[in-house]
Amino acid sequence: MTVAYLTSQYPALSHTFIEREVRAVRDAGVDVATFSVRPCPPDELRSEAMREDAEQTPTLRGSSLSTWARAHASLGRRNPRVFAAGLRRALASGPRTPKGRTWQLFYLAEAVLLYERLRARGITHVHAHFANVASDVARLVAYLGQVEDGPGSPWRWSLTMHGPTEFEAVEAFDLPAKVRSADGIACISDFCRSQLMRFVEPDHWDKMDVVRMSVDAARYRPADDAAMQARQTDDPSAGGGDATGRPLRLLYVGRLVPEKGSPVLLDAIGRLTDEGVPTTTRIVGAGDLRDSLDTAIRARGLGERVELVGPVGQDHLPELYRESDVFVLPSFSEGLPVVLMEAMATGIPVVTTQIAAVGEMVQDGVQGRVVPAGRADLLADAIADLARDPARRREMGRAGRETILAEFVPEVTGPAMARFLQGVRPAR
Repeated sequence: MTVAYLTSQYPALSHTFIEREVRAVRDAGVDVATFSVRPCPPDELRSEAMREDAEQTPTLRGSSLSTWARAHASLGRRNPRVFAAGLRRALASGPRTPKGRTWQLFYLAEAVLLYERLRARGITHVHAHFANVASDVARLVAYLGQVEDGPGSPWRWSLTMHGPTEFEAVEAFDLPAKVRSADGIACISDFCRSQLMRFVEPDHWDKMDVVRMSVDAARYRPADDAAMQARQTDDPSAGGGDATGRPLRLLYVGRLVPEKGSPVLLDAIGRLTDEGVPTTTRIVGAGDLRDSLDTAIRARGLGERVELVGPVGQDHLPELYRESDVFVLPSFSEGLPVVLMEAMATGIPVVTTQIAAVGEMVQDGVQGRVVPAGRADLLADAIADLARDPARRREMGRAGRETILAEFVPEVTGPAMARFLQGVRPAR
């Protein structure tokens, strides 16, 4: 069995979980051919694995004009009615605005190019990650195949649904229509599945499965016991540091965008400073809030406590986790954050917010602390509690890694995704 994996950009710095999934699904016996709508910018290829994937992944928007022309001419000569049917479908799809329908014409052009490539290779199943342009193209590809091959056509398309962005812009993503059109939907969490269920009729619920994302627990592994003992102490009077009184080392990894709540983290650090709880914080990532965060750090006199590290590739992230005592993610909106998986796999406790599917992975007081979103005071209190109790941090870290090993590693999720893909059958 061969499946075409289509994403808007592959590889992508913030979507390395898709790279892991591709390798795990291949290991589980399903051949995966990767395709990308647009190429990854060279400066974002920050690991050897990303560079290798980029070399092996054909792109649609990176193709030459002659390639586009040949694909469209080939379909037009072979079966002009298929292109006409695709045109009618594109004009009836997407947001019901002139701009939305116009974009569908661009997606049709991309779909024809991908359709011709897949047909030449005998691939009839397209799987898209995210309900964005990749799924727009994927559903048109499957439709072209169904029209050309007629009744009993093997063409089908499936989707991995993440959220939460799509749930906040249902019409813009044409979400209900995509759910109805798809032959199978892999949801990353029960919460995600429940959100899709509310948009469509119960007849479509059975094609939704929960398939978790994963983390490489061999790469994201704890520091050895000797190193852990050397840097932490069971003495609560140490205030969060080690035996020398070192500040508690906090880590944030994620995009610097409003929904991730990084300004709340700065507020919490300010409160901890006022309360005499020593901390240092690394903020890893890039985004629109970078400059405003930098300004806030300097304005609050936190320059010696908070470092804006910038984006970091997968080759260097594991060590950043191992050098930290607590991982903090104060998000307002999430799917099921991979960075939490990475931190938990590394054996450090997490402090995060009570939103979306977080509770399916982190239980308050077990793998870390879970607080209401937007509450800098409660976030600071949770961090302070962990600062005073290194033994509890280690216990939570061990519990977090056990959770990851049980549910969120490729050895578990890869076969689950392979079974999902093998079970997707054309519904028409």
